[in-house]
Amino acid sequence: MVTLAEVAQHAGVSASTVSYVLSGKRSISATTRQRVERSIRELGYHPNAGARALASSRSNVIALMVPLRTDMYVPVMMEIAIAVATTARTHGYDVLLLTGEEGPDAVRRVAGSGLADGMILMDVELDDERLPLLRESAQPAVLIGLPADTTGLTCVDLDFRATGALCVEHLAGLGHRDVAVIGEAPAVYERHTGFAERTLDGLRSAARDTGLRLLHRPCEGGYDATAVTVARILDERPDTTGFVVQNEAAVEPLLALLRQQGRAVPEDVSVVAVCPEQVAVQASVRLTSVSLPAQEMGRHAVEQLVAKLDGRGGDEVVLLPPELTVRASSGPAPVR
Repeated sequence: MVTLAEVAQHAGVSASTVSYVLSGKRSISATTRQRVERSIRELGYHPNAGARALASSRSNVIALMVPLRTDMYVPVMMEIAIAVATTARTHGYDVLLLTGEEGPDAVRRVAGSGLADGMILMDVELDDERLPLLRESAQPAVLIGLPADTTGLTCVDLDFRATGALCVEHLAGLGHRDVAVIGEAPAVYERHTGFAERTLDGLRSAARDTGLRLLHRPCEGGYDATAVTVARILDERPDTTGFVVQNEAAVEPLLALLRQQGRAVPEDVSVVAVCPEQVAVQASVRLTSVSLPAQEMGRHAVEQLVAKLDGRGGDEVVLLPPELTVRASSGPAPVR
């Protein structure tokens, strides 16, 4: 590895001059600066990260907390994480990925160790136990998700309440009066995970406004669990003509079960999904859906955090508006 002393010798200056060029702590003439920068490029010198952190009191690292749970759709979580990492690099930051379910302990460890300059937290619950520590800590943080109380916090998320309402309004506009919701796994609701609770709130509110009857059932996903859930729904509400699915693992099993029962989509039953666009367009019936803007959420979160680290940002909540794309899976309610 090339050392700072070797850069100084190559440029014909002192080691302290090279250090001042790198840190910007002292004024250096343009000619000398250019000579040092040329030597850095030609020799391929990279400052030691630990030494740079000591000199600047900054690690140039962002901690991303992504608890990877079996009841969550991991591809979406990782798509957000990749967007965070790529956006962070454009701002000169690396990303420290924390995937354990440590809760407040992870926040305490990062805030107290100097491992990172700031934090981005995912899988946010309505009453998330990590939030009191965040509010007490001086370390900048951004949530990808929305808790019940956003006071003193910076958040970015899809507007899931509006998402739920949009799905119901679409089906109600097509004349559907009985709609069932196949939701996330029961544990997601037991934790009061923000996105699931807010979607359900929007669904129920729009159902009341439109006079539509709504039945919600959590589902583990997979064929067997979906089969049990669908059988239960049709036993309770045999006149169901519309499904809203917020569970990627239940999408294809639902479509297969409807085919087996001789229920054509969308002639007999309409299906609307809240899912990644890739899931919607690759399903056996191209799904009418509200897509999850994973890359946009990751990018917004990093930009908000960098603004806070640079002293430019304050606490704010950014809710991305949902967009419903109509495809082959939704149509007018059948005439009974």
